[in-house]
Amino acid sequence: MLLEELQADLKNAQLARDAVKVSTLRLLLSEVKNKEIEKGNPPAGGLSDDDIISIVQREVKKRKEAAAGFRSGGREESAVREEAELKVLEAYLPAQMGSEELTKLVEETINELGASSLADMGKAIGAVMSKTKGRTDGGTVSNLVREKLSK
Repeated sequence: MLLEELQADLKNAQLARDAVKVSTLRLLLSEVKNKEIEKGNPPAGGLSDDDIISIVQREVKKRKEAAAGFRSGGREESAVREEAELKVLEAYLPAQMGSEELTKLVEETINELGASSLADMGKAIGAVMSKTKGRTDGGTVSNLVREKLSK
């Protein structure tokens, strides 16, 4: 289970005195705990791996945005730290889909739904994201769906 892997990696990072990894994993485990509380203390197994992956994805997105913001503000040191945390987090995401595989999935989904205009974009994005299960980011899917529906 992913939660157990995170906890074991935190312990190993503490022993190795890897400050960036320790702080990143502590924050991630804190977010997981907050989600458990929000859900009203799920069963003994805790959150599912899919729930944890969605938390990791959210944290990855935050790091990307923060790094870009720091860089545009001339704070290179802070941007580098955000990118170091980003690398730690990305290790817990499933292998990302290739662009060909994703394009094919988007086309199939659009055909299945009978989507034909940009008005159907939200429905198509939701269906594609449910099929990818954390293996791609929403921005990429949105751009592809928009491109396919604009033709």
